[in-house]
Amino acid sequence: MFVGRCSVIVIVAAVAALQCSPTLAFSPVRKAAASRAELPTQRANNGVHRQRLQPLRSELPISNDELAVNGGTMAKVANGGATAEGGIKGIMKKFMRADFLLLSYFAFWYLGNYYYNLTNKIALKAAGGAAGFPALISTAQLGVGVLYSAFLWLAPDARKVPRLKLSDIVSMLPVGFCMAFAHGASVLALSAGTVSFGQIVKACEPAFAAVIGVSLYSKTVSTARWVALIPVILGVVIASVSELSFSWVALISACTANTFAAFKANENKRLMDTEGIRDRLGSVGNQFAVTTLLSFLISVPFALAKEGGRIGEFIELAKTNPVIMNNMLSSGLLFYLYNEMATLTIKKTGAVTASVANTAKRVIVIIGVAIALNEPLSTPKLVGSAICIAGVLLYSNADTLFPGKKAKAT
Repeated sequence: MFVGRCSVIVIVAAVAALQCSPTLAFSPVRKAAASRAELPTQRANNGVHRQRLQPLRSELPISNDELAVNGGTMAKVANGGATAEGGIKGIMKKFMRADFLLLSYFAFWYLGNYYYNLTNKIALKAAGGAAGFPALISTAQLGVGVLYSAFLWLAPDARKVPRLKLSDIVSMLPVGFCMAFAHGASVLALSAGTVSFGQIVKACEPAFAAVIGVSLYSKTVSTARWVALIPVILGVVIASVSELSFSWVALISACTANTFAAFKANENKRLMDTEGIRDRLGSVGNQFAVTTLLSFLISVPFALAKEGGRIGEFIELAKTNPVIMNNMLSSGLLFYLYNEMATLTIKKTGAVTASVANTAKRVIVIIGVAIALNEPLSTPKLVGSAICIAGVLLYSNADTLFPGKKAKAT
């Protein structure tokens, strides 16, 4: 942002220097002003020479009408220069008003999510895939987020420590529980299948959110949104049938992640309705940090129960194979950062903008990671993913596009 603003300042200063310099003043406006100052002298000279030129005018091949047209053209050229100058200044003003902070949010959200999936897949594959240590790796990733949060709380003037009561922590436990299992199931799905297939199935999350919200949280879903779920489910079916490395573990794990993510969204909304908890948390960043801490503490016993008997093997493997250690730590930090950037982006924009941006993010991750890891992208899989993502976009904006179909809240 600083470099961008400095570049603009240099450009503006250069333009100002050109306008102020007596030898480099190319502005048509200045020329027009100089011409007006010389008009009395020119008129006097014209009076002297008019009689001399009169006999020659009849010999010229240009008519008076053409002279008038040419004079008008010259005037337009002078005015056009002034307009162009104003246009450049207008563009510069718009450039200076651009929301570079929001653009940086989008950039870090997209890049963070892309590199998280990439580094996560590399670490899981190096550790043995689904038969390796997905539970320990997912827990370690949450632990990296906890360390980063603690650093921000301890560093001077970085982030204020939340002033929570014991009752606040108890009320946040359901959100932490759902986050722990949503993340753990996502990592398991990624270890068992391709990144693109996992992203396609996870794009089906609105269907899970709709069913759970209506059946357990007394929410209503408009008719337009129910209809929009048809291409979402159809796209997942097409992509699943055409998946060359199809895995039931990947499919079931991704669906499990969608289920817990839907519960997390509803529980998080209920949590934020608690009186005074926003003030005691202090910020959106603190809310995510505390949730990450709770989900880490909840994940530890489950990871030990599943893979604790081989923890010595995992530690030795991580120590001797830098690919596992480096990508595990990187993916943990990226997971925390991109989620926080996504929260800040959604807070700064509207729901429609956020939904479109999230849809575009999935497309970038599916194609980008598939190219980077040389994952197969067959034509039916691309068609299925396109149908599914288009359905998700339609679902997110259905109530805006078809306001007459919106259901009344109960």
